[in-house]
Amino acid sequence: MATTTKTTNTKSSTAKKTIKPKNKTGKMEDSEFHKFFVDELKDIYWAEQHLVKALPKMKKAATSPELASAFEKHTVESQTHIETLEQVFSLLDEKAAAKKCDAMAGLLEEATGIIEDTEAGTMIRDAGLILAAQKVEHYEIATYGTLKTFAENMGHTQVVELLSRTLENEKETDVALTKVAEAFINQEAAAE
Repeated sequence: MATTTKTTNTKSSTAKKTIKPKNKTGKMEDSEFHKFFVDELKDIYWAEQHLVKALPKMKKAATSPELASAFEKHTVESQTHIETLEQVFSLLDEKAAAKKCDAMAGLLEEATGIIEDTEAGTMIRDAGLILAAQKVEHYEIATYGTLKTFAENMGHTQVVELLSRTLENEKETDVALTKVAEAFINQEAAAE
């Protein structure tokens, strides 16, 4: 008899898992967690919008063509990230809105400071720009990774897929910046 009860309970919890929503139909608008999630999406949306404006300035300040090219590529990718976030908002039946991201504002201010504090045409400036850009990448990696986990916990599978793609792209950009730095910039900066 105890075995029968256990089997019934297992079937019951399996049925609950089957009923659990797997995409935007599983909205949790009334939950504080969902509201927090949306608020953090607004934060990274602002961050991406402002990064798109800052990257061309970083490209212009770069000495090496390789670094300038990396910044140009990331500008295009960041525009795609903005569009992806707009899809996420749509899947959640939320208006795409930005909320000032103090962290990104500070990171971009730091990048501006590096440009102002280093001499144009030097590898020291390029090394500093890579440092600033990788700080941004690490912030984005942390944010997208956490938002992806939040979406998984709420059953937003389509949102998880979109955020996963952006997360992987941010990781690839970080690796690409490291390769540029290690190829010659750091060594030449140390020799200046």
